[in-house]
Amino acid sequence: QNIDGLHQAAGSKTVYELHGSVERNHCLGRAHHFYSLNEIPAQPVVPVCPQCGAMVRPDVVLYGEALDTATVEASVEAISRADVLVVGGTSLAVYPAAGLLQYYPGRKLALVNLSRTPMDSQADLVIHETVAQVVGKVCDQLYHRAHPIGGGR
Repeated sequence: QNIDGLHQAAGSKTVYELHGSVERNHCLGRAHHFYSLNEIPAQPVVPVCPQCGAMVRPDVVLYGEALDTATVEASVEAISRADVLVVGGTSLAVYPAAGLLQYYPGRKLALVNLSRTPMDSQADLVIHETVAQVVGKVCDQLYHRAHPIGGGR
């Protein structure tokens, strides 16, 4: 659901951007010129297309707009094939994204969120902490297993 491109920057290979990305932008003119974030000229107000002068907006889904059908279908397909599903940092209260869990056929669902979610009772593992806290603990555990004190286990 994030639009910041950080998953790709971290090396994730397959990312389904349900709400689009600020990395992609397009003008609202007839030609719909497309630009990467780096190609948009820095302007103090709403950027305009250097080719046609129309306003440029990020390729993101705003409130009231529909999600991209192809992206939703690809997300459903990926979730329906998953053996394990870890959902982190979401209240699972905003639809249609929250509804994607209904397509998970597996029996290994983990939820990581600081507050309770409507799906907590259906999950196999629920952790009420921030994603950053949980990932930090996992990294610590992995490090200590790879580098045991005293050289053995």
